[in-house]
Amino acid sequence: MSNSVDRREFLKKALIAGTAVPAFTGALPLMPLEAASKSKSPNEKLNLASIGVAARAYANISGTKSENFVALCDIDSKRLEIASKEFPKADKYDDYRKVLDRNDLDGVLVSTPDHMHAPAAAAALRKGLPVYCEKPLTHSVYEARVLTDLAAKAGVATQMGNQIHATDNYRKVVEMVQSGVIGPVRRVHVWVGGGVRIEGERSKENNPPSYVNYDQWIGPAPFRPYNESHFHFNWRYWWDFGNGQLGDFGCHYMDLPFWALKLKYPKTVVAVGEKGHGGVNECPSLMKVDYEYEAREDLPPVHMTWYHGGWKPKGAEVYEKNSAVLFEGDDGRLLADYGTNKVFMEAGKEAKPVEPYLTRPQSHHIEWLDAIRNGTPTGSNFNYAGPLTETVLLGNVSYRVGQKKLEWDADNLKVTNVPEAAQYIKREYREGWTL
Repeated sequence: MSNSVDRREFLKKALIAGTAVPAFTGALPLMPLEAASKSKSPNEKLNLASIGVAARAYANISGTKSENFVALCDIDSKRLEIASKEFPKADKYDDYRKVLDRNDLDGVLVSTPDHMHAPAAAAALRKGLPVYCEKPLTHSVYEARVLTDLAAKAGVATQMGNQIHATDNYRKVVEMVQSGVIGPVRRVHVWVGGGVRIEGERSKENNPPSYVNYDQWIGPAPFRPYNESHFHFNWRYWWDFGNGQLGDFGCHYMDLPFWALKLKYPKTVVAVGEKGHGGVNECPSLMKVDYEYEAREDLPPVHMTWYHGGWKPKGAEVYEKNSAVLFEGDDGRLLADYGTNKVFMEAGKEAKPVEPYLTRPQSHHIEWLDAIRNGTPTGSNFNYAGPLTETVLLGNVSYRVGQKKLEWDADNLKVTNVPEAAQYIKREYREGWTL
């Protein structure tokens, strides 16, 4: 048995023996690896596999290329050949399931289209492997809950790829909000400028390129004849494979209020939107989603609104931000984006300085690598990223059932007032595929 498997078994046994997993925090405790393997030191390179090798996948590979890539997987052999030139010793695959048959892996990066996140990540977690998975964590709400539960049982290092979570600015904003600089926050606005980028078409006949394993690319999604308008980056704007602009950026921008205000599951969700483009792909170019959260411990209820495609909260023009997060507190407002923040205090109120108390990781990727080696926490582990993803995706569920207000029973993973929402909470997989 390989050293990697030895270490995974060590972690599992330690977890079963009593390592606590909290119901919801930003830091999931893991057991350190330091004594798990006698022959592989913490300074030795980890054996990694990447499922997906181009675009965001390549960015994730670049963030972890200090390690030893032993397996590269992609359904596009042209992309795979390009990636393999940088890692000539890595074995090449077009089926992630064959990658996970290996017994020498220390971690897996999942950087596929949304609809393949959950099958690949779930399989890796069941093998006891640490996982880094692109955002949104999954394609459906049900899948997000499954990955959250699997990660807790596996007790391994996980990280969702909302890489801005690791930046100094986001951490400063969280510290300011949680330290009460602007007082209790009851209202948040989140807006993102972009919308749908393509006017998609459907094909009647299936003619994928010879270098593409198209059946594997489709995976559990409904079968659609190959068309460039839903392939590679364009998949983001089709419900079959992606989650539109909300799915693309929600886990980045909503991450900030979700973290700062210690949010988890919303009580109600209602979305309105407009298609705003030609073509037959139905993800909305313009969208507004209202989320209502109940009080949490000593924190008041929160109303958070998401906007994209050019829609913004009333008066937002004064801030001159194409994309931003605005916290409205009793004592002032705090405006932030990926790299900046600005406080606007009410008359007679003063913004007090805040001592930093959150860690500052070297990078989002290195934080995950450190967690594999040392058991140190990751900021966007699946215990945190799962509920965040559920929140984001519920906006799409509301839109798809006719822009109806959803009453969300998080304990039972059910919309209590709109029965037809069930088909979007958990969709049926294509024959031959399971989670």
